[in-house]
Amino acid sequence: MLQIGDKAPEILGRDENGQELRLSDFAGRKLVLYFYPKDATPGCTSEACNLRDNYDRLLQRGYAVVGVSVQDEKSHKKFIEKFQLPFPLIADTDHRLVEAFGVWQEKKMAGRTYMGTVRTTFVIDEQGVIAEVYSPKQIKVKEHAEQSLG
Repeated sequence: MLQIGDKAPEILGRDENGQELRLSDFAGRKLVLYFYPKDATPGCTSEACNLRDNYDRLLQRGYAVVGVSVQDEKSHKKFIEKFQLPFPLIADTDHRLVEAFGVWQEKKMAGRTYMGTVRTTFVIDEQGVIAEVYSPKQIKVKEHAEQSLG
């Protein structure tokens, strides 16, 4: 897993509209890059809506927000439209970004073991260096914007 002090990858991936997002697109701003398991599930919806509800405050403090999951562009568009999310969602269908950041891991649920995205947030500074990492045990989905502001 990438750690505090590591440089984040330049190419982030394609958003819900097929647009390539790069780290340099956010130069001069801090980036809240949050990885979440699945669109429109209870925890993921709470997290996205908390970031949405605090989006103006994040922007005022110099932050940009980008979500990442392995669902496709169509799923992300529906999620954005249903909950009026004002920030892009990367469709990491090839798992390139979740693997680069080390958040594609073995998970267990209901006695079943499988690979999936572990809810993790990276706050990247204006120079593209990881300044904070919030692990699944640290993240409070209903207070995530406040956490991300430090």
